[in-house]
Amino acid sequence: MSDITIYHNPDCGTSRNVLALIRNSGEEPTIIEYLKTPPDRQTLVGLITAMGMPVRALLREKGTPYAELGLEAPTWSDDQLIDLMGRYPILINRPIVVTPLGARLCRPSETVLDILPQPQRSAFSKEDGQAVVDAEGRRV
Repeated sequence: MSDITIYHNPDCGTSRNVLALIRNSGEEPTIIEYLKTPPDRQTLVGLITAMGMPVRALLREKGTPYAELGLEAPTWSDDQLIDLMGRYPILINRPIVVTPLGARLCRPSETVLDILPQPQRSAFSKEDGQAVVDAEGRRV
């Protein structure tokens, strides 16, 4: 069982790049497709706390009911926003990765390198061809 977990959306290029970077470090993470298996409220609160970020910073706007729900209004409380993320998991920005070194919203994808316990094993480029790691496993 891996000690790395990724809250993943396989339709998201950033999420696929992060998963590939984790695997490039020699790890096979626990993959949670959060749209199929959304985190419960307690888990979501724990992730937000572990990432040390404001609730609003985890909200995804593009391709979600963000605008329809009027979530740009500052009147929404953190508790209300968390409840809405539970009801509409597409509102949760991704990918979120949890390792023994911390938890992060990994946007951009190379953010995951800061919390991976093992170094990169080989060169890595994102799906769009942008180099992220050189042949010696160093960040480009």
